[in-house]
Amino acid sequence: MDDNVFQSRTDLTSLREAVQAINNEVKKIIVGQEEMVRLIITALLTDGHVLLEGVPGVAKTLTAKLVAKSVAVDFSRVQFTPDLMPSDVLGTPVFNPKEARFDFKKGPVFSNIVLVDEINRAPAKTQSALLEIMEERQATVDGKTYPMAQPFMVLATQNPVEQEGTYRLPEAQLDRFLFKIVVPYPDETEEVALLTKFHQMENTAAMELIQPVLQGDTIVALRAQIKKQVIEERLLQFIAKLVHQTRHHKSIYLGASPRASLAIMNASKAAAAMQGRDFVTPEDILMIAPAVLRHRIILSPDKEMEGITEDDVIQQIIQSMDVPR
Repeated sequence: MDDNVFQSRTDLTSLREAVQAINNEVKKIIVGQEEMVRLIITALLTDGHVLLEGVPGVAKTLTAKLVAKSVAVDFSRVQFTPDLMPSDVLGTPVFNPKEARFDFKKGPVFSNIVLVDEINRAPAKTQSALLEIMEERQATVDGKTYPMAQPFMVLATQNPVEQEGTYRLPEAQLDRFLFKIVVPYPDETEEVALLTKFHQMENTAAMELIQPVLQGDTIVALRAQIKKQVIEERLLQFIAKLVHQTRHHKSIYLGASPRASLAIMNASKAAAAMQGRDFVTPEDILMIAPAVLRHRIILSPDKEMEGITEDDVIQQIIQSMDVPR
């Protein structure tokens, strides 16, 4: 079938230009890490949250800040620590003596893009303060509900759980993240290019080089456009079968939830749009699936002891399936 027939149905020019503009801004500073940047932009267009995991110093926080700076919306950053309380994130009622009442002082989570740094440094009580916000885009404090501004997105970073002083995130919270992106070390060539770039910048601060290239209301409009992407029934069946396999695989103790199926469908629509297509292909699904599934499955203890990873099992499942053509 002729791709031009599909492309003529929906004009995705503005969306592709927006994605390229964000990419260009981020690449002023970041060397490599193309998958991380691509998936963050995909999540932004899908109305999803992102968990970035990697050792310190691989530009998790910097990349999140650069993407946020390239979008003309409010941005806030919260550093999670072991003594952080839920009220430090959500906000707290403050007594107003003039009017003899309590006024709610909003916390840093009331923003458009919220960077939660080292989310697994805080105990579960504080982590759980984000649950309602991430799923329902609202916070309930003292019986009153406060909606989040649109667009809204949480970008969270964490060190691997093997690091000292970290708490494993509850499964219910992990399931709220659209993607978990594992950020690797750069290769040697990329690291040389990184050193060269920062040497040439001299005294220029990285954030000063980034200009906002996308408005918040434009993101909301693009999200609505992406939801109209075409996805065939056979691909919906493929997504359902893929997620269903995680619930019956011998290496998996706990499989992915139906929220994972919805996440793959919605993110694959955004991935297709970023490629200039208004229809989803199997390649879009296969490209998105590992980032959607890796934090939603729990391996059986014996497989963990063998050193098998979630990504290994996901690839085994994909390779065992008949991919629709």
